[in-house]
Amino acid sequence: MLMELITTSHALKEWAVAVNALESGKTIMLLRKGGIHERNGHFQVAHKQVLLYPTYEHQQAFMLKSEYADSVYPVTSGWHPETVRIGSWAEITDILPVSDELIVNALLPFHIWNEHFISDRLKWKPRQPLYILLLRTYKLSQEQEIPYHSKYGGCKSWIDLDQPIHFQAAQPVLSNFAYTQLVETIRQIVGDKLYAPSF
Repeated sequence: MLMELITTSHALKEWAVAVNALESGKTIMLLRKGGIHERNGHFQVAHKQVLLYPTYEHQQAFMLKSEYADSVYPVTSGWHPETVRIGSWAEITDILPVSDELIVNALLPFHIWNEHFISDRLKWKPRQPLYILLLRTYKLSQEQEIPYHSKYGGCKSWIDLDQPIHFQAAQPVLSNFAYTQLVETIRQIVGDKLYAPSF
């Protein structure tokens, strides 16, 4: 079933290796510790539907499981491609705050990062929980190559692209059943600590 024509310019920046994992159905999970979008010091996700914007500069192979680390190539500080491939968009369906290290470790099979990354994230701003983002990813019917602009750079997670991108005929990476089963399994591990975003 084809989706209705939708456009957006809102994009979420994430390591290219993570975007590839989302697009290939190897994960539905991102881990964030604040910084996605903070107002008055509180964690917020500003947009429910976002384009996935791959980044390269800050990828760290030693923070990834071995099967993903091999696909990361180091780049010099400030490096960026002349054009950026936008091949998917995602709906953020669940935001789960977790502070318990045992729970976070139990989620290890569901994402691409290793124990070093988890330990590092939990220790940074220890009073803030680690936010588990669950994303239903859709592949665009035609990938877009967009020009890189300096305003897209820097340590920020949300950007607005100069030109909106169409979602027309985008297809989900996972079936409704497969995605729902994963979400239910993850939420059972986390418990009832569901964070309700104010979209």
